[in-house]
Amino acid sequence: MSTTKEYSNGEVTIVWKPEVCIHSAFCVGGLPGVFDNKARPWINAQGATTDEIRAQVGKCPSGALTYYLNNAEAEAPQIEAESLVELMPNGPVLVYGNIRIKHSDGREEHKNKVTALCRCGASANKPFCDGTHHKIGFEG
Repeated sequence: MSTTKEYSNGEVTIVWKPEVCIHSAFCVGGLPGVFDNKARPWINAQGATTDEIRAQVGKCPSGALTYYLNNAEAEAPQIEAESLVELMPNGPVLVYGNIRIKHSDGREEHKNKVTALCRCGASANKPFCDGTHHKIGFEG
């Protein structure tokens, strides 16, 4: 069972899935008034405007951070038809766009926005990155 935590400023609610987080620190570096891993709770939804939060959460490479608008219908991420694959230095492969992943057991999973795939081979959540590359000192 996965844990989900929510933090709201009244307009937007930030949703965090700790088990999905690869600790890339895009959030902390990009919007430190909201994301501070030394504070408890580490997410302060009052620390920036709704638009700033939406823009920063949209950069989360693992999808551990998402958001929804409190007074609006669910907003699906808008992705252009073009996809992009980016190799992160000493980290995962980021795939931007809408993709379908077919697992070895035949199960299919749809991912939107950004998906972080394991490149080091040590993830306990293959094919997805779980941040293990930091622990093992992966270089590549």
